[in-house]
Amino acid sequence: MAIQILPARLANQIAAGEVVERPASVVKELVENSLDSGATRIDIDIEKGGAKLIRIRDNGTGIPKDELALALSRHATSKIHNLDDLEAIMSLGFRGEALASISSVARLTMTSRPATQEEAWSAHSEGREMAVKTQPAAHPVGTSVEVLDLFFNTPARRKFLRTEKTEFTHIDELIKRIALSRFDVTFNLRHNGKLVRQYRAAKSPAQEEKRIAAICGNSFVKNMLHVTLDHQGMKLSGWISTPEGARQQNDLQYCYVNGRMMKDRLINHAIRQSYETSLRPDQYATYVLFIEVDPHQVDVNVHPAKHEVRFQQARLVHDFIYQALSSALAQGLYIDEPTHNQAAFSHADEPQVSSQETESLSPVSQQVWQAVDKVPAYPGQSDYRSSTERDQRTSGVSEPAADKSWSSPTQTSPHKASVSSGGKPSTAKRAEEGPSVEEVQVYQHLLETPIASALPDYPKTPKRVTQPVTQKGEVTELGKALDIVHGKYLVMLSNVGCVLVSLERAQWLRVRGQLHAKETPLKSQPLLVPFSIKSTPSDLVSLEKYHHEFSRLGIDLQPKSKQSITVMGVPQPLRQQNLQQLMPDLLSYASSTLDHHDVTLNHDNFAYWLSDQVVSGQADYSLSEGIQLISELELLWEGELPLNDSQFVQKVDFSATIAALNS
Repeated sequence: MAIQILPARLANQIAAGEVVERPASVVKELVENSLDSGATRIDIDIEKGGAKLIRIRDNGTGIPKDELALALSRHATSKIHNLDDLEAIMSLGFRGEALASISSVARLTMTSRPATQEEAWSAHSEGREMAVKTQPAAHPVGTSVEVLDLFFNTPARRKFLRTEKTEFTHIDELIKRIALSRFDVTFNLRHNGKLVRQYRAAKSPAQEEKRIAAICGNSFVKNMLHVTLDHQGMKLSGWISTPEGARQQNDLQYCYVNGRMMKDRLINHAIRQSYETSLRPDQYATYVLFIEVDPHQVDVNVHPAKHEVRFQQARLVHDFIYQALSSALAQGLYIDEPTHNQAAFSHADEPQVSSQETESLSPVSQQVWQAVDKVPAYPGQSDYRSSTERDQRTSGVSEPAADKSWSSPTQTSPHKASVSSGGKPSTAKRAEEGPSVEEVQVYQHLLETPIASALPDYPKTPKRVTQPVTQKGEVTELGKALDIVHGKYLVMLSNVGCVLVSLERAQWLRVRGQLHAKETPLKSQPLLVPFSIKSTPSDLVSLEKYHHEFSRLGIDLQPKSKQSITVMGVPQPLRQQNLQQLMPDLLSYASSTLDHHDVTLNHDNFAYWLSDQVVSGQADYSLSEGIQLISELELLWEGELPLNDSQFVQKVDFSATIAALNS
């Protein structure tokens, strides 16, 4: 067939297939045009769910008479004029397709009057020919758009409309979302002549809360935290729910980028990650968040309905959102007046990350995108956690290889801080008994000083001392993996037969290997948004005393004042941890030795302690996950696995089973 230019009517109807999905799509385009015109009051009248009538009236700037007919032409707009405008879009509309597309599938009448005209004019266009007819009309300053008989000339599409109630429900939800984005505008929604919603313009924080309560409910207002954060030209503000305000469904989640309603997977993933340790798998957070980004750094023209955006520095935006929300949730625990439920904070005066560091960290890693691809449109926790941990287990090891000259890898940490509320227990269960003589010797060897009776936080229930496998038949090599037992132990062949490998211990050994800094200090990865933690005088003394040891581990802590310490960077193994909880606990652990002048911790002591805190038992491992974990461990330890660690490897004794079979 010959190539030819599509007729204007056919081209507009094809465009309408993208722009006009249902009556709510028409309402969205027209209300956004009203907001772009500077309207402070918008009235929406709907009949029969929008299939019969959609009328939008505003008090905006209006359209001059000589531009009225042009406004109904395809790709006609006053919002962009050149390529530079397209690269920095701040208006809600910009393509110039909406009115032409709507008029191609409905009977459209637009009446408008700018303040410079004494009379109003209307333009009418419908259906096939789309010829625009203009005539004088009576109308105040502003614009009204009336859409009759949607899809009257495309019956194939009209039959796909849902019931009147369903279509109006979509319109109602749309107006709620728009009303949350513009507190300064009054919205009135009527259906079949009856006033259904009225959102008056809010001129004070109290009136804003009243609108939020009308849309999100009083429960959200009662349990919400106010969030404000500025960093390198980005701003995040709005309200998030505390864990007590979580819901059983994801129907109260509103997010906006530069005032535009958004359902972006990258943003959802960041929000979901910030709540991962706060909510149960069956709970969903609620939030109303506004993200402001330099328009040059975001592309809003990547989705026909403009529901998604593309960020130039996606990783920076992702971590910025995560840091803001996780910090708000952490600081919310210290609110003096819980009735207000607000934990506003700002890091505008915090040390900033250099532009070079930002550029080096800006690309989104494959791990994040893999998790983002799997994330649904709500921030729960269960499937994100499993996907993230799975990605971590399958990612390449980037930390320095383990040092073969370590003191016995089977030795345990001299301290084990108690698990605070919301924390996780250690992977290895401790016996309910005091330390043995052998354990004291291990602790003394680690600290290189006699401290068994000196330390105030000496654990009452330490891990049992690991005993090497008997010299006769010593395990020196692991072979093929056979099966998983109870989801936590891997049955493997070895040079002495079958052995059972603890995957929880393997996970601990992996983290301990990544934190090895005996020969080469670990590299500190700067936080995209540094944050402050409350400090005591003893914390500041500990920081001064152990600053060199922290630096060797890649932990960059800087005193900000007598009451706070700024966390500037951490090593890669700690990047995914709850640093708001981990860093204060680390300083408390370091402070526990201040009263004992003969006790000095080194970086190995801190590495053991951090490994205990970081590692948490996974619910269940699959066979492939277990094999992957052991493979990473062998790579990290360069083939020198601590196979004499009885907490890691145990020979399987079949003698009793064989005796039973022979009896």
